[in-house]
This record gives sequence, C-alpha cells and structure tokens, in this order.
Amino acid sequence: MVTVNQAAGLYIHIPFCVRKCPYCDFYSITDPSFQTAYLEALLLEMPLYRPWKTVFDTVYLGGGTPSILSLKAIHQMMTAAHDTFAIEEHAETTIEVNPGTIDAAKLGAYGQAGINRINIGVQSFDPANLAFLGRIHTVQESVAAIEAARTAGFNNLGIDLIYGLPDQATANWLADLKKALTLQPEHLACYMLTYEAGTPLDRARAQGRVTPLGEERSARLLTLTRQFLEAHGYAQYEVSNFAKKTNSRAQNYRSRHNLKYWNRAPYLGLGPSAHSYTSPRRWWNVEHVRAYIAEIQAGRRPVAGQECLSRDQQMMEALYLGLRQTAGIDIPAFEKNYAVDFQTWCGEPLAEMTQEGVLTLADTRCALTPKGMPLLDSVVARLV
Repeated sequence: MVTVNQAAGLYIHIPFCVRKCPYCDFYSITDPSFQTAYLEALLLEMPLYRPWKTVFDTVYLGGGTPSILSLKAIHQMMTAAHDTFAIEEHAETTIEVNPGTIDAAKLGAYGQAGINRINIGVQSFDPANLAFLGRIHTVQESVAAIEAARTAGFNNLGIDLIYGLPDQATANWLADLKKALTLQPEHLACYMLTYEAGTPLDRARAQGRVTPLGEERSARLLTLTRQFLEAHGYAQYEVSNFAKKTNSRAQNYRSRHNLKYWNRAPYLGLGPSAHSYTSPRRWWNVEHVRAYIAEIQAGRRPVAGQECLSRDQQMMEALYLGLRQTAGIDIPAFEKNYAVDFQTWCGEPLAEMTQEGVLTLADTRCALTPKGMPLLDSVVARLV
C-alpha cells in the first residue's frame, strides 16, 4: 500500500498520432490497430494501483494525440479512472487535442465526460512554420478548433506554440503571439524548439540540413515573449508558461497538473512510457505499446525501471525545478526539507549571480530575474 498525504496528479499517456512530428521525442506510434488492445490494457492497469491511498485533484490525458481516440474510448477511461481512484469532484481535468483531429461533437462529449480544461496543440499560425514542424493541420483548422471549444463550453483553454525555429524573425514570432491573443486563451505555453536526441529534426541538424537559431537570438525571443504577454494581461509563472491574469482569487488559470511536476508533488502515470513519482521514488513504464499490453496481460504492473533519489539528487531537482518557476525557491521550505542553510549550500556563485543581476535573493525566496530566465541551465550548473 502506498499512502500519500499530499493531493496527487493522475497522468494517462495515449500513445497514438496520425503522424509523428519531427521534433517530438515523446513516445507515440501511428498504427491505430493497437488502440483497442491498448485501452483494454489501460483499464486493467488502473486497478493495479488501487492500493494508492491518496486523493487526486488533477487528471491529464496526454500523448501522443488523445483526440484521435473515439469518444467511447475517452468515456471508458474517464469512467474507469473515477471508479478506481479517489478523484476530487472539481479536479482539474485536461485533455490535449490537435486541430484536425477534433470536431464539435467530440468537444461536447469531452465536457460530458468530466473534462474541464483543454489544451490545443496549435504550435504556429504560420503555414510555413506548420510545414517545417510537420503538423497535419492548417491555420484555419486551428482557429476553428478553438472557436468550437468555446462553443462547447470550455472556459479554461490553453494554446501551445513553438518558437525559435531556424532563422525565425522577431516579426514572425510576434505575429503568432498577436494571433493567439485575438482568440483570448486562458493559458499560453510557448516552447522553445529543441533538438532532442534521436528525433528526425536532430538528425537533420547533425547532417547540416537544419541550423538552430542560436542562443542569443533565442534568448531575445524569450524576453520578447515575456514582455509582450505581460503587457497584454498574462503572467509568466514558469519559463514557458503564461496564464491570464484575473482579479478573482477563485480563478487561477495556471496548469495545476504541471505545477505538480515542478513542485515535486506526487503523481501517478498510466500507459506506455508514463512516469510516476512519490518522494523519493520515481518509476516508469515500459515504452512500446506491445510490451505494455503483454505486461498487463501477464497480470504485472508494466514497470520498466525505478530509482530512489538520494538527498543530493532531490536537492538538485528542487533547485532546478524551483528556478524554472518565476516564484522561485521557497528558501525556508528548502532548508526544512533538506536540513541545510540554503546560502551556504549554494556557496559563492549565489552571491556572484545576485550581483550580476541574474538572481534575486530575499529572506524567503530565490528566483531568476528576467535577465536570468534564458540562462536557467547555466545558472543551475554554477550553483551545483
């Protein structure tokens, strides 16, 4: 039995796509013939974690492309999750969707299944950018999907965008941001294009067919993003994430589920390649859907590996994940959790970077400045 005192997040990985994007390293396949067997296995995996004695206050259906599944499949997995786990009545329940794979009927049914937050993988409103990123949808389909989600009653809507493409001009990225704001999303995730090992995009880079934008120009685009969105009513709360500002305490459009990852809260991941965590233990499922199904059919949890984080590993994770957030690190909590003096542990580099204007340091918080935000990795490297 696993007892978790803190409310946890439930993640369900749906590993199917119409077509793999060349930049994506998340596990997914394009063979739809596995969908029925995958769903049957997923519904059998859930009871294997029934001993988790905790309450879940977020649910996240990610992928892959969850919106290519049938409505029946989505209803089945949502019903099974609620029957198996203690999920709060007003839990934040998110589904990732891609334009070109949803319609008004699907969106309406998602709401009926208890989904109250939708995240739309737009990536760009520029046709040339969409072609480079290997997306299957058009700009018009993106706009139509967002409008259909509003019609279906979703009032917590997020848009994902990607920037930092090779030779991307400032005006080109700014045009994407302006177009996004005309659609008034509650949340914007603006991701810097990365070249993940093993992806077609990274192979193209290695072969000289694609040249990354460069650190300085990428950093300028990040600064522009923050300044533009802050000026138009969005607050940055993590390096890549922005939520619409509101005067109501009851309304907070930050992704409560993603905050669990960054704050090292407990979460349970189901489906092939999904990760789970409850301090100090992390484990992950087998990756390929065929192996996942075989493990479930054998009556076993489909776990491929696990690790128990040392105190030093936990401290370094807390440092890195804390600095990713604009709120920064809660110093008293850090010192209580790890029985250290924060400034002594960080050493001279902490004072040096404070003087350089890269970090701010107060009695209770240590955070990156806007100048330091593009330098996250190098800042952490200096501190540890």
